[in-house]
Amino acid sequence: MSESFLPVLAGHAEGTEVAAPSTPRNIPYRDGTPNPSAEALRARFGEAVQRVDVVWDETTVFVDRARVAEIVQWLHDDPSQRYDYLSDVTAVEYRDVDRPIEVVWHLRSLPYRRFLRLKTLLYKGQPLVVPSVWAIYKSADWMERECYDMFGIRFDGHPDLRRILMWEQYKEGFPLRKDFPLRGRFSRSEQLRQILALNPEAKYSMEELSVLDAFDELSLEQRQRLRAGEKVGE
Repeated sequence: MSESFLPVLAGHAEGTEVAAPSTPRNIPYRDGTPNPSAEALRARFGEAVQRVDVVWDETTVFVDRARVAEIVQWLHDDPSQRYDYLSDVTAVEYRDVDRPIEVVWHLRSLPYRRFLRLKTLLYKGQPLVVPSVWAIYKSADWMERECYDMFGIRFDGHPDLRRILMWEQYKEGFPLRKDFPLRGRFSRSEQLRQILALNPEAKYSMEELSVLDAFDELSLEQRQRLRAGEKVGE
């Protein structure tokens, strides 16, 4: 029998007094008190911490892309931090073509009752690749896949990086990028032609319905995964 389950109680970090929850009032737009984890990150990682912003009492730390996984691992493991909950992985692209894309991680420390937003910058014209944090937070699995699907950002080290909202053969690009046309890249007539030409059975896994008749229409990568016995029904 496994050991008894001990729940994590918010604000009950061992050996540390955590202030009782309260409703914040008169919050300044800028220059509020930063999350103490920001200074701890500066002390630990030095120049890898590029900037710290505090807006409406929320702390955002910009970090070096190459050290994202190392920084997140430390925030997760260190007893003084204990960011045990990854609530979101997303990205932001601005209409200004000269501004880089921001990849965003929302982290919460339940024991210390803290929220921290991590960001790293991806400059246009360079590979849109960041380290995956899946090995640290298994909840990053579908979040990173959605970010890849919508923005085209690749997460290096993800075990199964493929589209999750659009079908795997989707050819129109990444719908949340600013250069994506509102009506799609293809004309309505071309979209209709492609839809009518598709075999809908090719969009499902073997666990969802029989794809024997559609197997030859699947991509080579899909066929190889299925032959290897992958369970892809979700």
